[in-house]
Amino acid sequence: MSGFTKTKYHLHSLCCGENFEDKNWELSCPNNDGLSLIRAIYDDKQLVIDDGNPGLYRFSSWLPVSKTLKGSGAPVTYKSIGLAGELGLKNLYITFNGYWPEKGAFMKTGTFKECEAYAVCARVNGNLGGVMVVASAGNTARAFAKVCSENKIPLLICVPEDNLNALWFEAPVDSCVKLIACESGGDYFDAIHLSNLACQIEGFYPEGGSKNVARRDGMGATVLSAVSTIGTIPDYYFQAIGSGTGAIAAWEANYRFLEDGRFGSKKMKLMVSQNIPFIPIKEAWDADSRDLLPMNDEEARKQVEEICAKVLSNRKPSYSIRGGLYDAMKDAGGEVFAVTNEEAFEAGKLFARLEGNDLEPAASVAVASLIQAIFSKKVDADEIIMLNITGGGIDRFKGENKITYLRPLEVFPLNPDPKTVHQKIKDLF
Repeated sequence: MSGFTKTKYHLHSLCCGENFEDKNWELSCPNNDGLSLIRAIYDDKQLVIDDGNPGLYRFSSWLPVSKTLKGSGAPVTYKSIGLAGELGLKNLYITFNGYWPEKGAFMKTGTFKECEAYAVCARVNGNLGGVMVVASAGNTARAFAKVCSENKIPLLICVPEDNLNALWFEAPVDSCVKLIACESGGDYFDAIHLSNLACQIEGFYPEGGSKNVARRDGMGATVLSAVSTIGTIPDYYFQAIGSGTGAIAAWEANYRFLEDGRFGSKKMKLMVSQNIPFIPIKEAWDADSRDLLPMNDEEARKQVEEICAKVLSNRKPSYSIRGGLYDAMKDAGGEVFAVTNEEAFEAGKLFARLEGNDLEPAASVAVASLIQAIFSKKVDADEIIMLNITGGGIDRFKGENKITYLRPLEVFPLNPDPKTVHQKIKDLF
């Protein structure tokens, strides 16, 4: 968008406290003092919403971006009537990420991963001319492929072969985007391994995952939408999690609102959920362990095969790292819920009937966790609840559009030879 001015901010290290400039896609502290996240610190201490900017970029005063990209949507928050009435809640607010034109929601991949992608791809990037590498269980890959395709940004995405049905689009993807996969039986962790091998090639650089401040602050736009709509910081934040990055982002956004000063002094309790039987974060949290409990690779892959919400299958979540989910939940309070496939399915049906749109499985897990919290009296009827619907309207969007799928150019074994991987990836570009 012409006339857009780069957001003014600097980066802050959580391990040593150093402040430094964002010059070259920094993902960690320049002093390497310890394993921790870095944060963006914005010059604007109060959120400035600019409706003159398109989509997500209306929140650009709290996004680490230097430009705007075409095609973005933004989270939409509204006060629930149907689901709230069914559950006996007086102040349930739904932050919807996906496709719902009547609500003003136009995320055409049907997921809040678009918030990540549009923020990351608009960040200052010292890797111009290189190829960004993204590992994904599905939704993130779809979002980044859309953004990079429409804005001609070179991208390599790595996805488990069993999750390729998530790579659907309304139009053919530009040739600047290449897809590779790890063979059937692999999971997100195997896709990450493949992406790490790709990043060993000169000219290929990691998107960064939770370490990328633009990814977290893009996801934090859900909280910016909620708080600016409600007028106050909620008491509770509900979301299903894989890596935990969205909940970390919510916690960080909460702190920005505390500094803003106009929306109260509360810390939202982080009410996060996982899909049984794959619940590594719940197991660690319930054991009061900063470290994830030991996990057998074969057993983990078997568990991932069983869950309905494949996007929640992260074996290396941002839990233990300084500034990660463990720290967030210890500071803000909260709980980790475990949801069965059947509970998620029933919750999705309930949402569709009462609210009027279909949900992506991970969002159904979040709704099921809210139901659990109410019946176990974890929340009171009059408290302000933010329910982050991380994906929805997919069935509707597919029904209204002709869908095409992106297919992998190479499928690699789960323990590939690095030299073979390097050569085949270089041949793709």
